[in-house]
Amino acid sequence: MNTSTILLLLLSILIAAGVSFYQYIYTRAQGANWRSKVKSRSKVTLLLAFLRFFSVFGLLLLLINPIITRKNSEIIKTPLPIIIDNSASIADLKANKSAMELLDKLKNNSALAEKFDIQTYQFDTDFLPSDTIDFKGKQSNIDVVAKNLKNIYKNQTFPTVLISDGNQTSGEDYVFGFNPSNKVYPLVVGDTTTYLDIKITQLNVNKYAFHKNKFPVEVFLNYAGTKAINTSFKISQGNSLLNEQTVAFSPNKKSAVLNVLLPADRVGLQIFKATITSKEQEKNTYNNTKNFAVEIIDQKTEVALIASTSHPDLGAIKRSIETNVQRKVTILKPNDVKSLVDYNVLILYQPTVEFKAVFEKNLNAKINTWIITGNDTDFNFLNQNQKIFAFKMSGQKEDYLASYDNQFNLFALDNIGFEQLPPLENPFGTITANGNVNTLLSSTIRNIAVNQPLFTFAENQGVRSAYLFGENIWKWRADNYVNKKNFTDFDIFLDKTIQYLASNNARKSLVVNHERFYNSGEGIEITAQYFNKNYELDEKARLTIAVTNTKTKQVKNYDLLKTTNAFQVNLDGLDAGNYKFTVKELNSNSSYSSGFEVLDFDIEKQFVNPDWNKLNQLATQTQGKAYLPNQVDTLIKQLLDDESYKAVQKTIVKKSPLVDWAWLLVLLSLSLAAEWFIRKYNGML
Repeated sequence: MNTSTILLLLLSILIAAGVSFYQYIYTRAQGANWRSKVKSRSKVTLLLAFLRFFSVFGLLLLLINPIITRKNSEIIKTPLPIIIDNSASIADLKANKSAMELLDKLKNNSALAEKFDIQTYQFDTDFLPSDTIDFKGKQSNIDVVAKNLKNIYKNQTFPTVLISDGNQTSGEDYVFGFNPSNKVYPLVVGDTTTYLDIKITQLNVNKYAFHKNKFPVEVFLNYAGTKAINTSFKISQGNSLLNEQTVAFSPNKKSAVLNVLLPADRVGLQIFKATITSKEQEKNTYNNTKNFAVEIIDQKTEVALIASTSHPDLGAIKRSIETNVQRKVTILKPNDVKSLVDYNVLILYQPTVEFKAVFEKNLNAKINTWIITGNDTDFNFLNQNQKIFAFKMSGQKEDYLASYDNQFNLFALDNIGFEQLPPLENPFGTITANGNVNTLLSSTIRNIAVNQPLFTFAENQGVRSAYLFGENIWKWRADNYVNKKNFTDFDIFLDKTIQYLASNNARKSLVVNHERFYNSGEGIEITAQYFNKNYELDEKARLTIAVTNTKTKQVKNYDLLKTTNAFQVNLDGLDAGNYKFTVKELNSNSSYSSGFEVLDFDIEKQFVNPDWNKLNQLATQTQGKAYLPNQVDTLIKQLLDDESYKAVQKTIVKKSPLVDWAWLLVLLSLSLAAEWFIRKYNGML
């Protein structure tokens, strides 16, 4: 408190004492003799005088509100985070013991503890306190260290000691992730002696391929050694050798990239093995093999082309669609159609009354349909048997040219020059859409738009349909060949049309998303969504999953947990092998069954040496220095001698009121109340 506050407090005491003396001692003594003055100073009077003193002084104290200032000093040391690599590669390089010894030596050094605030952490996939270090981490992410240090020590200058082999298996490049103004001192653990090693560094392949096609495989190979060698690279499936080639390496050629095309001969999940070998002795052969899997999808589509008359369009459509080996077109007459269950797409060419049985069968089959009209079409029959369009047609023939709509977005298709193609013939009339349609080509007559579709698509309750209003599409295919000497553009146009119609867009109540294969050590996540009868996401659904190992028959049950817009389960920790699973919604008993395979691949076993060059680059980038385990004393001396890291004395000034006003008000109320009751009791009021 300052001097003025103290003087005010003393003055308050004098005022309170003076008021209480005047009211209870001096006033009562007036008009009485000296002896009676003495007798009047009874205990009650003194108590009342004290209560009045306390009340007046308390009120004055509230007005003054004296503040007490306290000063505390503390020493702020520079933080020294020591981070140890907890990934399995440390144990595989037989450096786990030396890494722990380095950690203990650094954190228990009294000189370092006196200068720095030592804090220890560990990392593998995540960044955590160094509570349980077991060197069993499935991934190494050094970049997560850089990000967390920036968040923990914002706007601070500090050194970092990183005990690691420098081999990163996930995350961004850590060299440029650390703050360049904060020095990093890597302690590189593991045998830095260079051993001859050839390995498959990376293998890129699409997860899906179409049956009877070929799919590409990109392979990155690396070599560490001091002499020229020849290696043999093979890709096999079971006992079948699919590809073999010789790859030469030398001290000047330490990497190679191979591109291989493999046949997709069998449908389903196919497992392949890539292997590289040589006659030289290697310390680590685990990284010479990499398994990969591709799911081969059978996209074969059975198309029924139904027509009651002969027309050149039929042959052109069949040949164009069948340029894709996954498509097969069968030309049928309406009376020859006994069942529709064998077909994925129906093409109804110029329907007439003869097609009545076909339309009736498709009411239950709900197969996606492409209707092509022309001069022989019975439009009254079409009005009765489909609801997408209403036709009012005359008997007059008309030539319709095509106009491409750039806003069409059902599937990706370039304009192949539709405006320059020959016209199609169709009766003149009015075509009116009864619902939402998506038009690819509009009609024009002698370059005048008639605001009617020529080729359009619609979807109703999950059933897709396409309409081409005009015959002689064979002329389009012929014109494409005349101009470009091939049928490619036209055939792609029809193939994408059939692909759209062959897709089933019916929505299921239980939708489960998962991969067909996972690498061992990767996160295995399966997500699911459950929709009620209104196709609204049901957030109250109860989803469970039962996972069965097909070899051991061991079953594990899990609950799927609610996330933002789905349910999710994490199945990390499964051993390599084949698994089948069933997801169930307990309220409705809806279920989904499928399977996946966990491939035997441990990325942490791919290394034979620590990455000294990368860690040394990190140290250089941050003005630090990389050290080997036997140089830890030099590192300690470097940290102790660095004058840029000094402790800072910090003075903390805390100001607080002398009294708590709330409690003082309570005491004042009690004091005034007590004074009033005592005076009332003694007849002094």
